[in-house]
Amino acid sequence: MINILIVDDEKPICDLIDLNLSSAGYSCTSVQDGLEAIDKIEQDTYDLILLDIMLPGADGYDIMEYIRPLGVPVIFITAKHEVKDRVKGLKLGADDYLVKPFDVVELVARVEAVLRRYNKAEQKLTAGDVTVDVEAHRVTKAGRPIELTNKEFGLLVLFIKNINVALFRETLYEKVWEEEYFGDSRTLDLHVQRLRRKLGWEHNLVAVYKVGYRLEV
Repeated sequence: MINILIVDDEKPICDLIDLNLSSAGYSCTSVQDGLEAIDKIEQDTYDLILLDIMLPGADGYDIMEYIRPLGVPVIFITAKHEVKDRVKGLKLGADDYLVKPFDVVELVARVEAVLRRYNKAEQKLTAGDVTVDVEAHRVTKAGRPIELTNKEFGLLVLFIKNINVALFRETLYEKVWEEEYFGDSRTLDLHVQRLRRKLGWEHNLVAVYKVGYRLEV
């Protein structure tokens, strides 16, 4: 599950954010003090930090300097609305900047966008009766485990993330094999054929003439 740290000196705001993000399937922890936030970051691992600027103990800018080397994405959520404040926050390494008061729907959308940018948003993917647990590297069909090679698994994740979209052969090859595609599709075709057979997707994973493949669900 995605873990999010909420840092804001106003507990009602923390509670509001926690309520909405928890409803969206995230695990949240909240603190109202800057030094306590640093302690939490030292003790636990977070996938995203929502950070106010005006805090007791240590302000958001100081905390950002501490977070930056860790590579954890940050969204500033603050009443400081002037352009110079936004520029400072973004230059310090924040991934987004949301001004109070904000709409919780917009907050959730921004959280999802930042997590997607860091490939953390979707740990479980589904297509029909096929479920992929990305983190556990596990695939099931109608609840039955399916054994896939690493390359087959990589292709499956790409197809499910792009349902009903035609994917070019070179895109599939270069993302999964992580090397340049030189036009020899035999290796890719073989892996797609095996994926079809293992998942019973002979009619779902279709070849697109002069393009590549498309997953139809």
